[in-house]
Amino acid sequence: MAELQDYDLVVLLTDISAMHKVTRDPLILKRGQVGTVLMRLEEGACLIDFADQQGETFAMETVELVNLLKLIHEPVLAIA
Repeated sequence: MAELQDYDLVVLLTDISAMHKVTRDPLILKRGQVGTVLMRLEEGACLIDFADQQGETFAMETVELVNLLKLIHEPVLAIA
């Protein structure tokens, strides 16, 4: 996987358990859930912010790098 940087958009590759930031209710973040990298951690994981379409954070969870895929919006040139 390409090196993740702060503020990269990522998608979950597996379901993970989480807790709602405000209500503290248990949540399941489903495979395909989109989040934003807040911080890269030394132990092979990132702190990810999960927000709704209005930009309100509903969960912040530490997710292992193997469970994340970086979203790419620009083409990458092939080197001949």
